[in-house]
Formats: sequence, structure tokens, C-alpha cells
Amino acid sequence: MMRFVIPAILIGISFTLFFVFTNPMYTSVGLQQAQLRSYNEALDNSKKLENKRDLLTAKANSIDRNDLMNLGKLLPNNIDNIRLILEIGQIALPYGMVLKDVKYSSTDVDTSKPAALGIQGGVVAKTPSKEYGIWDLEFSTVGSYDNFLNFTKDLENNLRIVDISSISFASDVNSGPSAGTSAASYTYNFKIKTYWLKN
Repeated sequence: MMRFVIPAILIGISFTLFFVFTNPMYTSVGLQQAQLRSYNEALDNSKKLENKRDLLTAKANSIDRNDLMNLGKLLPNNIDNIRLILEIGQIALPYGMVLKDVKYSSTDVDTSKPAALGIQGGVVAKTPSKEYGIWDLEFSTVGSYDNFLNFTKDLENNLRIVDISSISFASDVNSGPSAGTSAASYTYNFKIKTYWLKN
């Protein structure tokens, strides 16, 4: 009888030791191994991101400085309204055309507002906000028709993206043909749009 009791007690002690000490330690080791794998994956991803960053930095450094400046002028990262008005004034200057009655306003410039929500098929969906802002500019100028055509062509060829929304014109009652010329002057009212990247 005694020889059956002692093995039973030893077996009971073994099970107790397994469940009280060995099993929790085994579980802990398994969790630590999973955590170690997670850290190793994060480290690998970090190295990949660093390599990608280094490649992008090398690419950015290889771009010609003048090209970067031209890109910034083509689509700036701020409205830069004063500079644009001055640029347009410089374009008009060789044709003796002066900007008057300058008015401007901006749209899609509030990056602090959350994206608008819409309902599609009974599901609420976020409408992505635009990554650029639109700047509207109005001005008038006076000049001959030939000068107007040349000015418009130069404006379209300017590096900064400019869309002409509308042009209206009327006879300039204050100025007839210039002395020594037969070219009549007209008043031109421009409405244009330009764009800028949001940060």
C-alpha cells in the first residue's frame, strides 16, 4: 500500500510544481520570445526606413538648386500673395500696363478644420481635404490690344501656375490713341486663380 502512496504523492508534487512554477515560467519565456520577435521586426523596419530616408536625402541633394527654386515658384508652400502681385506687375511693365483695383481672396486654406463627413450607402465616410489652397486675384489694367495679347501670353508662360478665369474689357474713355500712334487703349479686367501647397 505504502509503495503506491509514495509514487502518487511524488506525481502530485510534480504536477503541482509544473502548474505553480514551470508552466508560468514557460508562458513567461514564450511571451518574452514573442516580444523579442516584435522588437527585432521593429528594428528591421527602422533600418529599412533609415535606408529609405538616406536614399531620398541623396535624391533631394542631387536635384539642382535652381530646379528646386523653380519648383518652389511653380507651386509654393504658402500663398505668397505680395510676391505674385509684384511678379504680375513686372510682367505688365514692359507693355506700359499698370495694375489697378487689385482685389484678392483665398479659398481652401483652413487646414485646422477636420475633413467633411458624407454619407455613402448608409455609411459615414470622410471626404479627404484638399492638399492645396486656391488664391483668387482680380485686377484691371489699361493698354493697347497688342500689348494686352503680349501681356496675356507672358502671364501664361510665367513659371507660377496661373489660371485665367475671366477677362472683360471696355474702351478706356480717358485715353484715345497715344501721340504718334493709332493704337487705342482699353481697360481690361482680369480674374485669375493660382495655387499653393498646404503644409
